[in-house]
Amino acid sequence: MRIRKKKWVNPFIEQEQKYIVKDQRLKGNWLKSFPYRKLYLEIGMGMGDFIVGSAQRDQSILYVGLEKEATCVAKSVIKAQENKVENLRVILNGADEILDYFDKEVDRIYLHFSDPWPKKAHAKRRLTYHTYLAKYRKILQDEGEIIFKTDNSSLFEFSLQEFLDCGWRLDDISVDYHRHPNDDIMTGYEKKFVELGQPIYFAVFKKCA
Repeated sequence: MRIRKKKWVNPFIEQEQKYIVKDQRLKGNWLKSFPYRKLYLEIGMGMGDFIVGSAQRDQSILYVGLEKEATCVAKSVIKAQENKVENLRVILNGADEILDYFDKEVDRIYLHFSDPWPKKAHAKRRLTYHTYLAKYRKILQDEGEIIFKTDNSSLFEFSLQEFLDCGWRLDDISVDYHRHPNDDIMTGYEKKFVELGQPIYFAVFKKCA
């Protein structure tokens, strides 16, 4: 879903110097440049509820959010500023460009409530399509993992098959993830779905040699 961009967004992004990564110079050097032991990447971070909350919870990990909507990036940065979060950086770009920013240094990727692109003709745009999975494999460290959540059963079935066909190991799965209480930090979409009683589909995939 495209977010309407406010007039203040572009000037805010241009002036912001701390949180927004504006070039590819950190590629291969993220954990050398920041004092953290692991790097977790959320692709499509939306308004930043999950990634800002996660960074607050575990300050030993560097969280990076990738998001192509400028308004979402700006609002996520404001949340990080308000909560004085230090271990967070964001990139204004889409998943097509991740190889420009990372090189086998990511420990975990989050794919939360990605656009399902329901038409068969648009399958290549799904973030779990095999061409994307090949890119994720290149930026994940050995035994790195992908945590996948969606409310869309068709996307879930499609994604399971894509991961397995591409040689990923399925480590965990649930077709009603919030049936039992957990302490996960939820995205904005996830909160709405749970309140409506919508089951959340969940899976963890490990990168295999």
